[in-house]
Amino acid sequence: MRDHPRGETSAHPDIWTGRATNRVQWLPALAGAACLALGIELAVDSAWTGGVAALAMSVVGCIAAGLLVLFGTLAFVHVAVRVDKDSLEVRCGHMGLPRRRIPLSHVVGADFAPRVTPRQWGGWGYRWRPEKGTAVIVRRGEGVVLRLGDGHTFTITVDNAEAAVKIIRDRLRATTSGAAH
Repeated sequence: MRDHPRGETSAHPDIWTGRATNRVQWLPALAGAACLALGIELAVDSAWTGGVAALAMSVVGCIAAGLLVLFGTLAFVHVAVRVDKDSLEVRCGHMGLPRRRIPLSHVVGADFAPRVTPRQWGGWGYRWRPEKGTAVIVRRGEGVVLRLGDGHTFTITVDNAEAAVKIIRDRLRATTSGAAH
């Protein structure tokens, strides 16, 4: 891998990559796994005397809650951002889902946000607020705010966000100056 001139490493010099991680998300994931395990334990080895319907509801409830918490938190343990010559792509979690690809042709500007917090967005994860736009928030700290051509914004918390903003601005300038010729 080559060093990118702006400090990021990339296999290709025209691609910028960045990440942000939130290890605290592992705690609710463990709670989800424990809830899932409890549901399985109830289903397999239960001396439940409250009736079959109550046992079935307990098993299904524990398993469903465990899966929702487990996968809901694991999706936002980290985020990976990739900027190439044509687009910005955001991939969340280990499976890369949810994923969003924004063509740079839809971006009218990019700003560096030194302090993005989950509280501003109503928590961690993939967020939408009518007065703010859409965001992928995996931790508090620096982020990139894209201003889109439709008037909306898209915010991403990512390490070295200032470098990402510079790259995006450079790409936008190259696109507009190339279109003028």
